Amino acid sequence: MITENQLKSIVEQVIKEMSETAEVNVPDTINNKLDNPMEDKGLFDITGINLREQLLIDNPNNKEAYLNFKKSTSARIGISKAGARCKTQSLLRFRADHAVAMDAVFTDVSEEFIKDMNLKSITTLVSDQDEYLTRPDLGRRFDDETLKFLKDNFEKDMQVLVYISDGLSSTAIETNAKDTFKAIEQGLKGHGIKMGTPFFVKYGRVAAMEPIATVLNPDVIAVLIGERPGLATGESMSCYMAYRPTIGMPESRRNVISNIHKGGTPAIEAGAHIADVLKKMLDQKASGLDLKL
Repeated sequence: MITENQLKSIVEQVIKEMSETAEVNVPDTINNKLDNPMEDKGLFDITGINLREQLLIDNPNNKEAYLNFKKSTSARIGISKAGARCKTQSLLRFRADHAVAMDAVFTDVSEEFIKDMNLKSITTLVSDQDEYLTRPDLGRRFDDETLKFLKDNFEKDMQVLVYISDGLSSTAIETNAKDTFKAIEQGLKGHGIKMGTPFFVKYGRVAAMEPIATVLNPDVIAVLIGERPGLATGESMSCYMAYRPTIGMPESRRNVISNIHKGGTPAIEAGAHIADVLKKMLDQKASGLDLKL
């Protein structure tokens, strides 16, 4: 059997080889961790390496062209193999990115985040994360008590209502929602548009906006919601919008701005654009395929 010390030695050697072969600009703080991988502070986070800048082919014929090509996509391209298998470095990164995606799905948005944004919270008919994943229909509905809470605690008949929901990535919400919302708020204020008080919906699906709109009756409603994470990023958020939505309406009546994250559309830039789209919805009294952008 391999002893604990032998296992630590193997891990140290793998990380040392990774640090020597990964031709990327790595901060000194990360280099220090690579030199001392078994410190109490924990191992170096491999997801901190930018895949678009990482050389994963031994002795490429055209290194510059290869790295330029990688800059155009976050996909895993140009990966060396050992026989029929990926090399250890690529396999560890795959498993690390998969773990990030799992955490994004199965971790709740923190109470600290909700408190920091001063949001009241409601929950759909979903009782836990497993049910959320297996019963998407319950993530679109609320019980009568929750709908009454909305009616009694939030403004009705506003021009625009923007709320926040966890969706499939708590990481996306905690990383992007605050800056995006502030940019939307500022943009709408610049347009002279009144905005309703935001709130948080736990275990929410996109179509949860429909019963909410039925109760609060805004002209336009929008939800900032976590996207399904992938191996490229676990922090991508979307904004879905609709003009006077109704329960069971087709998806063609909704607009979406997706890929809101540091590697896609930055949060503040996305918020400014969302505010402009909401303004157009109000002006044209339309959304989805009927909206002229």
